[in-house]
Order: sequence, then structure tokens, then C-alpha cells
Amino acid sequence: MTPTFSAATYIARRNTLIERVPEGLILILGNEDSPMNYTDNTYPFRQDSSFLYYCGIDRQNLVLALDADSSEVTLFGNDFTIDDIVWMGQQPQIADQAASVGIHKTGSLSDLQSLIQQAVSQHRIVHYLPPYRQLNTLKLAQWLGRTPAEITAHPSRKLIETVISQRAIKSEEELEEITVAVNLTRDMHIKMMEMAQPGVHEQAINAAVTAIALAAGSMPAYPNIISIHGETLHNHAHGNVLKAGQFLVGDFGAESPMHYAGDITRTCPVGGAMNDIQHAIYNLVLKAEMDSIDQVAPGVPYRDIHLNAAKIIASGLKDLGLMKGDVDEAVAAGAHALFFPHGLGHMLGLDVHDMEDLDENLVGYLPGMDRSKQFGLKSLRLARPLLPGFVFTVEPGIYFIPTLIDLWKAENKFAQFLNYAEIEKLKDFGGIRIEDNVVVTDTGVNILGHPIPKSADAVCEIIRNG
Repeated sequence: MTPTFSAATYIARRNTLIERVPEGLILILGNEDSPMNYTDNTYPFRQDSSFLYYCGIDRQNLVLALDADSSEVTLFGNDFTIDDIVWMGQQPQIADQAASVGIHKTGSLSDLQSLIQQAVSQHRIVHYLPPYRQLNTLKLAQWLGRTPAEITAHPSRKLIETVISQRAIKSEEELEEITVAVNLTRDMHIKMMEMAQPGVHEQAINAAVTAIALAAGSMPAYPNIISIHGETLHNHAHGNVLKAGQFLVGDFGAESPMHYAGDITRTCPVGGAMNDIQHAIYNLVLKAEMDSIDQVAPGVPYRDIHLNAAKIIASGLKDLGLMKGDVDEAVAAGAHALFFPHGLGHMLGLDVHDMEDLDENLVGYLPGMDRSKQFGLKSLRLARPLLPGFVFTVEPGIYFIPTLIDLWKAENKFAQFLNYAEIEKLKDFGGIRIEDNVVVTDTGVNILGHPIPKSADAVCEIIRNG
């Protein structure tokens, strides 16, 4: 059974939620098993993160109901029958699990349906979060007497904003859990570095790093990205054989026992050697990453840090003859996004892209902050001013994406800033990304977890000694 924080932690979180949502019935739905190909053959169960935040119970088919008017909290679910126990073994009673996190009233799912029907008949507000699983959409539609489309279109904005405001600020005990995940992730990345040798299959590295997470009683926090084609940003294929002279990008992380995520990227030169241009571009990405971390502090908009990273990259590429013209103008126009087409980072916590199921813009932007439509900058998930307790990623990169290069070259796009003749020579370069997980403190920033080698010399030494 998944460990939990103290009952006092969950009671305090629920009390705050009830205080900030002024009226109505609040529903926080847990998840059910999801079948792979038939009902009894399921994917590994993953509980809903907001349910974990307020309840901590890692069990299928539960719903947490909080009455904002009476402050009554009830956990609804059905206890296992003897038919279930024959296959699953003895299971804890819902009432016992509820009491362990400070909930002293429980009911069946039929009781929940009656409660919701009563609330609807009394014209009370029923708050719910955006359902990202279709089964929960169908449940809410049945309980509330609405169509699935209406359910999807009308989650509670007040509840969403309240949950985001709570989950965005990580407590000390949450930071400890994230650090557990990052430290386990470190072991996984060291293994990748050791295996970054000519002739090794990507799938063998994927198996080895996943085994480290599984052996610790954990699991990957998201599908592993381990590829010599790092220019494909979310490359989940592992079918290539490594060759000397290539870069291997590894973007993966483990969950802690309580499902808090680590999210680290390192880039390995296969065989442990880089040529001059590889070394220069690697160090440019590393400079952008380290300078960005140094700028993190309370009140600083992360959008500003992102744009400064873009200027560092554009300036370095200009020095290498790949870009030209005024750096500030190039970044303002978005010319650098040929090489850096994604945002600098995103929130991290119980989700690897924390709370983005609720509303990515509400998580990463404040009211009145318009999200850019410009290629590259539009992919910045976190732009708002930073607050103490925010945990997020810092992950600049430089990529040579052949199809994008061909498209922009054919359009002669940003010809005043891009030296296509030199860029063409590096179309098979691949990609480099370097990423760490940080927390904003009252005065600055801390990098979470034990240091993970990232200087060119340190990474190459591990690979050569692998």
C-alpha cells in the first residue's frame, strides 16, 4: 500500500480547500483501472494526482466529497467482495483507509449518487475538476444528468483555481518526496551514461534504467525518452543502435513511492568523445541552463528567464556562424526557435507536467498575461512570476530538425538572422538538452537532489569508464 503523509497534512489541505470554495458540493474523483485489451488485463494503476493531494489513498474507484457549506468530508467507494478477495487477497476496508488520513465518514457509490441528486434538486453548485479520463466524464454525466459534452465544457473554474493555488506551493515534506524521485532518477542517468557505448541498443538502455526504478519499488514518471535522434523532442522509440560520434539524449525520471516525479535530461556523446562543434554547442546549452538557474528568484517572471536563455543560445550560435544580425531582434522575431522550439520549463510535482490536466494556462500564466502565438514561445508552459515553493524544470536545448530546416530554408524565413549555408552542414547533428529540477526559495533557488554530472568532462569521463 502506498505510504501517505500524516493525517494532519491531508486535513489541513482539505480545510483550506473548503475555506476557499465558498459554497456547494466539491467532488474529487479518483481513477479506476484502465484496460489494456480486455477488462481484467489492465495497465499499472495510477491514482489521480489531485485525489492523492487531498486524500493520499492509492486505491481504485473512490470519490472524495467535501461540502463547502457544512464542512463535512466523506470518502465514497465500495469495499471489495469475497469474489474480489479470492483473486486479490485480503484488502483493507475503506473506512480504515479513510481514518488513516483523517476522514471519519464513508459511504458507498450509490450513497454518493443519492447525495449528488439531492444537491442538484436543491440547485446547489456541484464543483468538479476537468476529467481527463472518459470513464470519469461518463460518471459525472450520469450523476449530474448532463451530456458528456456539457461535463467537459463546464468544470468549476473556482475549484480549478483553488487547487492550483494549493498544489503550486510545495511543502517541505513534498520537497523531500520530489528529492527522493530526483535521486533515484540520478541513478538511472548514471546508468545511461555508463551504457552510452558504440554498438549498444537504445532499448537495452531503456530496459536498464527502467529496471532501476522498478527495483526501488517505483516506476517511470513518464515514458522514457532515450534516443540518438534527440532532435525529435518527444521521441519514445528505442530501436536504434548507438554509433561513435552521435549524441544520445536521455529525458526520463522516476516517481517517488508517493508518486512525486523527477524529470531530468542529460545528453551523452556516444563513446565519451566530442568533436569541436559538438563540444561548443554542448557547452552553449550548458551555459544557457546554468545561467537560467542562477536567475531564478522570487518575483522573477519565468518568461524573462526563458527569453534570456534564448538570447544566450542565439548569441552563441552567432559566434559559431549559424546565426547573424542583432541577437535581440532575432529573439524578438523568433528566429532562434529553429534551434530552440520549446519552452524553458514547466511545473513539477505529483505530475511531471504538474497540474496541466487542470488548465495549462491557469498553471503557468496569471490573469492578464497573454500567451504568445509565436512559434517556440507559444510552447512556454511556465511564464508567470515565480513564488517561493514553486518547483519546476530548467531545460534549454539546441536541435537540428531537418524537416524544419528544409521548410524555413525553402521559405527563406528569417534570412537576415539565419545562415542556412552553415546550418545545412549540421542537419544530421541531432539534439542536445540539459535539464535539472529546482525549487524557488525565499532568497533564490536550490537544485533538488544530489548533483547529476553535466559538464562535458564529467559526462565523458563516466562514459569512457563505463
